[in-house]
Amino acid sequence: MTHPDEEYMQMKASKNSIDMLGFLADAHCGIPTRCPCRGRIINDVSRDPKYPTDFDTLPGRKYFTCKKLENDGFHFRQPWVFGVQEEVEMLRKRVDAMAAEIAEMKYKLTRPNHTTA
Repeated sequence: MTHPDEEYMQMKASKNSIDMLGFLADAHCGIPTRCPCRGRIINDVSRDPKYPTDFDTLPGRKYFTCKKLENDGFHFRQPWVFGVQEEVEMLRKRVDAMAAEIAEMKYKLTRPNHTTA
């Protein structure tokens, strides 16, 4: 039987790892600025192809990578293309919302003032 303090420490470590996985999953949106481990993101270029027939992983493919990257699943390594694509999609939504707001303001400014006496 384990000591209650050891059990509590194991439970806390498990909770921290589960939380970190959640933070990592949430962070995969747009261009990352920081890894959930608080590590700095660097632009990385692959040197070797993953598969000889896979054109997406040819040498020279760019990644957003945590500077402290380890193979434990808690650090960030996202293909550059995905990050930029998601960022452009988010920016397009913001531009569309702003365009709709501008159109509404133009309509309000140009319609005649209806006052009742």
